[in-house]
Amino acid sequence: MIDCFREVKQMNTTERDERESEAELLQQASEELAQVHTRIGPRFRRAEARKRAGGFLQGLLAPVERKNGWQLAEELGERGPRGVQRLLGEADWDEEGVRDDLQAYVSEHLGEDSGVLVVDETGFVKKGKKSAGVARQYSGTAGRKENSQVGVFLVYASSKGAAFLDRALYLPEEWMGDRVRCREAGIPAEVSFATKGELAKRMLLRAIAHGVPAQWVAGDTVYGYDDLRMFLEEQQKNYVVAVPETHAVWVQGRQQPVGLLAALLPPDAWVVLSAGEGSKGPRLYEWAWLQLPEQPETVNQRARWLLIRRSVSDPSKRAYYRAAGPTTTTLADLVRVAGSRWKIEEGLEEAKGEVGLDQYEVRGFRAWYRFVTLALLAHAILVVLRTQTTVQEKKAQQTSAASD
Repeated sequence: MIDCFREVKQMNTTERDERESEAELLQQASEELAQVHTRIGPRFRRAEARKRAGGFLQGLLAPVERKNGWQLAEELGERGPRGVQRLLGEADWDEEGVRDDLQAYVSEHLGEDSGVLVVDETGFVKKGKKSAGVARQYSGTAGRKENSQVGVFLVYASSKGAAFLDRALYLPEEWMGDRVRCREAGIPAEVSFATKGELAKRMLLRAIAHGVPAQWVAGDTVYGYDDLRMFLEEQQKNYVVAVPETHAVWVQGRQQPVGLLAALLPPDAWVVLSAGEGSKGPRLYEWAWLQLPEQPETVNQRARWLLIRRSVSDPSKRAYYRAAGPTTTTLADLVRVAGSRWKIEEGLEEAKGEVGLDQYEVRGFRAWYRFVTLALLAHAILVVLRTQTTVQEKKAQQTSAASD
């Protein structure tokens, strides 16, 4: 399991110190995993399934080449994948309860009042027609239409780190019109068609109901439509959500496309700001904002804006956002929230690469939720360990500086 945690800590030490540091890190990881296993234990009716879930999490965190049934079973010391398959398909346990435990775990370790809830989706390229929700549809992973499943995800982002809170499998309309196919894939009869935006709304409602500490919501253009924004207004949630260039807003008594408004802005309207750290350093863009005249709730001291981002090197490349928040909100605040959207892309990449989020080999509706929930929990453990290690390193540096 240590291979999965090595990147948590940058070790610039002697060989002996490195061995000691790795031993400490492994011990810390084992203790964290044991605590999480204890937390989710009551969600399992039988001791056998409870024990196997702990081993399953450890397998997801282990340097296993593929996190599928056979290789995870081998990591667990089992002769075949039947036990793993049973855990995901037939065993008696509450995956929604584990999801609630995941939310509580992330909130406890990463929670801040200025936290951001970020919604986005990702595709899982699949063969065949039997897997729940599989269809020829656009997959961001492939960058084109592919035979795939699409999952909608909710991430929590703060200055301490970013981890997943929730997940939902998108079921295309073609599936909902074929109840025989749904039954064969284990999709309950009460499940009906829901847009990706509706799935996102349900996840946001659950996070709000569970008291996840977040002031803001962010999302791309799939989630920037009027209905979701009205929902966020009703929930008194601040937001920064992307909209297309053709999106129209009311300015000077008439609706105008945001692309035209951006083109008419004077040069001094633009300010260079960082949208957060990227793999190559700060993500620097030029930003401008316009306060919109839509103020039906002035008693709540809220305002609404159009936020525009453009490339420093190519001003013709622009992105647009609708935003709402307290009247005291600054441009830097909106830029920070807009930049948080990359956290979910980074998180999906990490979860696929480190805990095998996209390596499942299940077809059933419930089995998908179970595998993905455990994978997101394993990813959250990694994020929390990184956070703890960063805090420990800062304390060590402060102690060393004080003693000099």
